[in-house]
Amino acid sequence: MTTPHDEPLHLRRIDPSQNMRRFYSLSIQPTLFGETSLIRHWGRIGTNGQEMMETFDESTAATKAMAKLVGSKRRRGYRGPPGGDSR
Repeated sequence: MTTPHDEPLHLRRIDPSQNMRRFYSLSIQPTLFGETSLIRHWGRIGTNGQEMMETFDESTAATKAMAKLVGSKRRRGYRGPPGGDSR
């Protein structure tokens, strides 16, 4: 069974008036030890950016953390790619 967060979520914030072109990606992946990791990748579009991994004992905790981050990013103006997934 698939969950809404089985696929990576890619968000972008582009504002030419502020010379802003940023990306933010989130994905949930299992670890080798039975835990679940939330992987965040962000930066300016066209660069390698930065990455951070947070590990949780339960997948529900990782899913809740991801939902909280997605809400925060959407409030700041991040959107999905044009014509893409609108999650």
